[in-house]
Amino acid sequence: MAEFDVDLFVIGGGSGGVRAARIAANYGAKVVVAEEYRMGGTCVIRGCVPKKLFVIGSHVHQEIEDAAGFGWSIGQVSFDWATLVANKDKEIARLEGAYTTNVEKSGARIVKSRAVLEDAHTLRLATGEKVTAKYILIATGGAPNHGPHVPGIEHVISSNEAFHLKELPKRIVIQGGGYIALEFAGIFASYGSDVTVVYRGDNILRGFDEDVRKHVRAEMEKRGITIITGCTVTKVDKHGRDFTAHLSGGSSIAADQVMFAIGRHPNVANLGLETAGVAINPANGGIQVDGWSKTSVDNIYAVGDVTHRANLTPVAIREGHAFADTVFGKRPVQVDHATIPTAVFSQPEVGTVGLTEEEARAQFSHVDIYKTDFRPIKATMSGRDTRVLMKLVVDGSSDRVLGCHIVGDCAAEITQVVAIAVKMKATKADFDATIALHPTASEELVTMRTPTARHVRQAAE
Repeated sequence: MAEFDVDLFVIGGGSGGVRAARIAANYGAKVVVAEEYRMGGTCVIRGCVPKKLFVIGSHVHQEIEDAAGFGWSIGQVSFDWATLVANKDKEIARLEGAYTTNVEKSGARIVKSRAVLEDAHTLRLATGEKVTAKYILIATGGAPNHGPHVPGIEHVISSNEAFHLKELPKRIVIQGGGYIALEFAGIFASYGSDVTVVYRGDNILRGFDEDVRKHVRAEMEKRGITIITGCTVTKVDKHGRDFTAHLSGGSSIAADQVMFAIGRHPNVANLGLETAGVAINPANGGIQVDGWSKTSVDNIYAVGDVTHRANLTPVAIREGHAFADTVFGKRPVQVDHATIPTAVFSQPEVGTVGLTEEEARAQFSHVDIYKTDFRPIKATMSGRDTRVLMKLVVDGSSDRVLGCHIVGDCAAEITQVVAIAVKMKATKADFDATIALHPTASEELVTMRTPTARHVRQAAE
C-alpha cells in the first residue's frame, strides 16, 4: 500500500498550479488539483485576459475618431456595454474549459473544493474528505486589497466586480496609481465614462522609470482623464444610485461608481499554513520560499502571486514548471527573476524590461541615457495630440543595454522582442548595428546614436 494517496496535491487551479500539475503528471506523478472557484485563476477569470479584451474593445473608439484624417466618413455609432460583458463571459468560459481539459488530459484529477492543510502531508477538503500527499504545492494567488477601512467601504468595487457591472458608469472615481488602476481608467474613459484617478503618491506608476511616469500621466490627461495625486479617498457616501467620494484634501467627487485598485495581497488566510508550519515572509506578506520555491516545510512548495515575488502570470507559470522539473523530473531548475519584461495596458500602453534610469544610476558608476519623444506617423494624419516615448538605459562602461522603456501603441509587443536582446546582454553597439525597419516607431531603438544624458557617479572620498 502506498504511503500517500497522491504524489502531488496542488491548491489552486490558476496558471502556476495548472502548469505544475500538468508537468508533474507528464513525469508520471499522481496529481490532484483543488480549486474552489473557477479553473484559470486570476489571469483567466478576473485579470489579464478579460482586461485585455476590454482594452482591445475600447480602442475602437479612438480608431473611429482617427478615421476622418484618413478619408473615412463614419456615421453615427453606438456601443452596448452588456454585449461586451456577455461576449467576454463566453470567451472566459471557453478558456476555463480549456484549462480544465488540459489538466485532465495530462492525467491529473481536479476536485472543485477548498483544501486546507491539517499537517505537512494531510489536506482536508470542504466535503470532509482527507487526502494525504507526498508533496504539496500552494498556488492560491492573490486578491484585491481595499487598504485601510474607510467609512462607506462597502460601496466600493474592486477590479473583480468591474468585469461584471450591469451598466457602464457615466462617472467613475478610481483610487490607485498602479497598473490595474490605470488600465481601468483607460478602459472606462475610452468607452465614454468621465474618469477621475485619485492616488496618494506624488505621481502614478510608482517603481517605473520617472520619464515613463511623467509621459503616461501627460498622455492620460490629454485624453480627458483627471488625475489627482497626493490624495486619498477618506469616505464614500451613497445617495440612491449615486455616490460621493470624499478626498483627504477636503474636496468631494460625485460618481456612479467608486473603484479601489490599491494593490493586491497574497491569498494566505485560512489555508492551515500555521498548522503545517509554513512560514510567511514578514517583508511582503506572502509565503516565504527559497530559490527553488520551497517553503519552510521541506515537502511543501509555493509559486505565483501567493509568494508575492513577481506577480505576473508568466512568472507563475515558469515557477510552476521549474518546481515540477526539479521535484518530479529530477532536472533541477531555478527561475531567474531578473530582467522580467512587463507591460501596462494603459492608454497609452507601457512596455518595460530591465533597469530604470534611477536603478541603473544606483548600481553602475557610468550610465548613458538614450531617449526620444516623437509624434507617431499615424498622428500626422489623424491630428491626434499624442507622442511616443522610447528610452534605453546603458552601462557607460561595458556598453551593455540595461533597460528599455516604451510608451505608445504596441509598446508591449515591441518590448517582448527587445527583452530577448536585453536578457542576452546585448550592447548598444549591437542595437546600432541592427538595420532599422522603416517606417516604424520601433526603428528609433536602433537609430538613437547620441546620448541625451551621461551620468558619472563620483567615487567617495
